[in-house]
Amino acid sequence: MTQHLRVYLTHTADALANYYGERALAALRQVAEVRLNDSGRHLAGRELAEAAAGCQAIISYRQSPGEAETFANAPDLIAFHRCAVDIRNIDVAAASAAGVLVTQATPGFIPAVAELVLGMMVDLARGVSAAAASYHAGQVPVARMGRQLAGSTLGIIGYGAIGRYLAPLGLALGMRVIVADPHAAPSDPRLEHKPLEALLAESDFTVCLAVATAATERLLDAAAFARMKPGAFFINPSRGNLVDEAALRAALDSGHLAGAAMDVGRAPDQMPTPALAAHPKVIATPHTGGLTPPAIEHQAFDTVRQVTALAEGRLPDYAVNAAAAHRLSRLGIQV
Repeated sequence: MTQHLRVYLTHTADALANYYGERALAALRQVAEVRLNDSGRHLAGRELAEAAAGCQAIISYRQSPGEAETFANAPDLIAFHRCAVDIRNIDVAAASAAGVLVTQATPGFIPAVAELVLGMMVDLARGVSAAAASYHAGQVPVARMGRQLAGSTLGIIGYGAIGRYLAPLGLALGMRVIVADPHAAPSDPRLEHKPLEALLAESDFTVCLAVATAATERLLDAAAFARMKPGAFFINPSRGNLVDEAALRAALDSGHLAGAAMDVGRAPDQMPTPALAAHPKVIATPHTGGLTPPAIEHQAFDTVRQVTALAEGRLPDYAVNAAAAHRLSRLGIQV
């Protein structure tokens, strides 16, 4: 028997349009009463709890974290659904102490991010953005010799979902592909599995796709950039935490690196740091790697299915703390 649930969506109007979508919102409204964030601001802490008062579930956009203060002041809350894979902005221990279920979405952004990486590689190699900027400024750019991807070496740091998707694309372009990952080895014999130091020394294009953890904080530091092949390009579509930005700037300023591209950084909301993004050898995008309709809908519909499961008295998929979520018993769900 389906139960009546009230759900609070933390997305502001702009975020709702870009990061949830009309189809997913309509589907969510089929299974629950939906309350939207009409404050025009990204809510957090006690303010988020008060906005969601009376709701059994919160669906969270990345700028509305799951903080201890929220869980402590939301007595009606049963589940906190993160509309993304990354749940580092959720205090899972605090949610568990309050008996609130935390869920995450699955990665639907893999092709979108990999395609952006390919675009950045072409842009860096051929100076597309720089030439376009000159024309837009009413100037005729100088015709400069470019690089060719075919015959170049692509180094992929981190052989996770995106790395596994990107590697065969590099092969299809005629690139030599090296993978560095201490926890996963490629089964494709056409891919080379090497230590990070070797990858850095041999790659013409180094793409950082490692997972951001305490162990990988500033993985790409001054020593790492010094190991890279002179004239190489560096691309970061993963997380800004992985890069020592001062070291990257120094490698660009010295001419050791020919250029860099980034979709992420250490600015708020994981955006590229504006001062670094403004560097003449850098191309940057505002954390849009997964911003395509298929990618966004994939994760939004994950949350729809999770709310549907709650309404039907079932434990949702991709729960991260089910054993501690004792408030699920209010919906007849035993864990």
